[in-house]
Order: sequence, then structure tokens, then C-alpha cells
Amino acid sequence: MSRLVYLLNGPNLNLLGKRQPAVYGYETLAEVESDCRRLASELRLDLEIHQSNSEAQLIDWIHAARERAGGIVINPGAYAHTSIAILDALATCEFPIIEVHISNIHKRETFRHHSYVSLVAAGVIAGFGTQGYQLALQRIGRLIDEATSSAKGKRNGGKGKSKPTRKSAG
Repeated sequence: MSRLVYLLNGPNLNLLGKRQPAVYGYETLAEVESDCRRLASELRLDLEIHQSNSEAQLIDWIHAARERAGGIVINPGAYAHTSIAILDALATCEFPIIEVHISNIHKRETFRHHSYVSLVAAGVIAGFGTQGYQLALQRIGRLIDEATSSAKGKRNGGKGKSKPTRKSAG
């Protein structure tokens, strides 16, 4: 499995650090990206990072990831609550997807409580500020490792990692 992870950011995240800092913090998207690149290197992950305010562009990157990546970390922004098109694109992916929200969407306006992306995500990280991106990378790295280990076991005729069996006494 590819160790390439697409990190996708949706609308208004280009304004991180300037837009509603009481909600999203003062860290800029460039700072978040730098932190993510540093962690990805430690995790032996390749990282491709994109941000767009355009739903169509995000979908094009998801389609590209299908062919190249081992996973997607996505902060869809407001598209989480509105975009069935992004849901449909993500549903075509056969690798893990982690959804990230900087704020706790469940403590905000009611319309933010539902996410279409969550329907296909292996996990959702919300409310941890920009640290959520690092948590997502750690998790997706582990999921890629597990998938790679499982695939190796299948290629070896099931002789990959296995749990020890317990013999009964008596």
C-alpha cells in the first residue's frame, strides 16, 4: 500500500489564523502544513497537501488520490455539512479516510452537527484545534501499516502476524 497521504483542506482554511481566531486559533495554514510535513517525515509518510475553496477542485484531488495514495486526511470545512458530491467521491476510495475539524462541530450551530464525510471516514477528529491534523496523520499512518502488514500476510499464505493460541490446561 502506498505511504502517500493526501491532506485536503476545504473552504476558508486559507484564512486560518485570521478568520475567527477565537474558534480556529491563531496558527496559519502554512504553520499547520509545516508541522504536518515534519510529522509525516517521522512517520515515513509522503504527504501531498492541498487547499481549495472550490468543491470541484477538492473532488479532482480525491479522484487523483484514488490512483496514488494510501489514505486521505480531509478537513472539508463547511462542505462536511453540505456536499454529497464530496461524499460520493470519497466513497470511491479503497483506503482509510480521516476527517478533521479544528473546532468541536458538535458544540456549534445545529447545522454543523451532521457531516456527510463522516459516513465514509474511518475516524473523525474534532475540537482538538490544529493538533487534530497531527492526530489524524498518526492514525492514518497506523492504518496504512496495518493494511500493509495484512497484505503481506495474505501474500505469504497467511503466515504474517498472528495471535498466539492459548492451550487449555487439562
